[in-house]
Amino acid sequence: MSSDLRRQQKQVVQEYLDRAIELRDLHAPEQNTEAKQALIEAALKAHNAVLIAHYYTSPEVQALAEATGGFVGDSLEMARFGKQNSAQTLIVAGVKFMGETAKILSPEKRVLMPTLEATCSLDLGCPEDEFSAFCDAHPERVVVVYANTSAAVKARADWVVTSSIALDVVDHLDKQGKKIIWAPDKHLGRYVQQKTGADMLLWDAACIVHEEFKARGILDLKKQHPEAAVLVHPESPESVVELADVVGSTSQLINATKTLPHPAFIVATDQGIFYKMQQACPGKSLYIAPTAGSGATCRSCANCPWMAMNELDALATVFDKTDNEIKVSPQLVTKALIPLERMLQFTAK
Repeated sequence: MSSDLRRQQKQVVQEYLDRAIELRDLHAPEQNTEAKQALIEAALKAHNAVLIAHYYTSPEVQALAEATGGFVGDSLEMARFGKQNSAQTLIVAGVKFMGETAKILSPEKRVLMPTLEATCSLDLGCPEDEFSAFCDAHPERVVVVYANTSAAVKARADWVVTSSIALDVVDHLDKQGKKIIWAPDKHLGRYVQQKTGADMLLWDAACIVHEEFKARGILDLKKQHPEAAVLVHPESPESVVELADVVGSTSQLINATKTLPHPAFIVATDQGIFYKMQQACPGKSLYIAPTAGSGATCRSCANCPWMAMNELDALATVFDKTDNEIKVSPQLVTKALIPLERMLQFTAK
């Protein structure tokens, strides 16, 4: 990717980020949480709907999903739950590509989100037209894309993977002698490349949250809490991954808090995960890994601003809006379903 193109993409991400922070502050959650939760629960029942939330949403949203018969999980688990659940309307509390994945796997269902402005820097950093041209320039390579991409990018891919199965899928392809195009997260791609030894061309994009974590900050925090194990999501920079006791997906990191004997954990991923981690390891201490910024200079602070747009106020009006339904064309559904089904079949084996 050229430096000019990379600069343009960073500018696009920054513009979306500024807008997300503006909207987050404008619609900051107010009091009377219980009344809002009751209102949302009644609306879900009235519309034969179910609430599906990502690990990175707020504790209030995750708790509401659990209390109303919904689900909390990663993007693939969310889409699977939506496909298997009998509800005819899926309310996806997350970011737009998660809503699109749910729609692709359940095209007959209505998929709503609190706001379609909730996006992802990885999605924004991999425009379909530019990525398609990149793939066309290397037709001999198998195209593997991370779940954090648009429906259009998925439709261009041969495989879709989550962070929990990326190593297994790439290792499988490498053993078949395949050369790979990987997109969009360069840090996760580098981690997979190092672990598998596969021949991979990496797209140049990154998560605004995970890229903020710094090795020096983790080392300083480790000095204060030497008893703590370091848990790192592989979307983080290489220097941070090297410090980890466990590197893994959101579900794998949550499981690590249950299986490791350590009394405390330093966690390098979005702090929304603490809700499920505290359920998994009550009595243990959790510390968020330091980010690059502090105070007013920190733009992510280990919390995705787009995930933060899924607050209770937005959920309370989800059925009143006319601009929050996920739409994916039948043609895109057909194409994107191929690499998604390939992933599902692989995980089933």
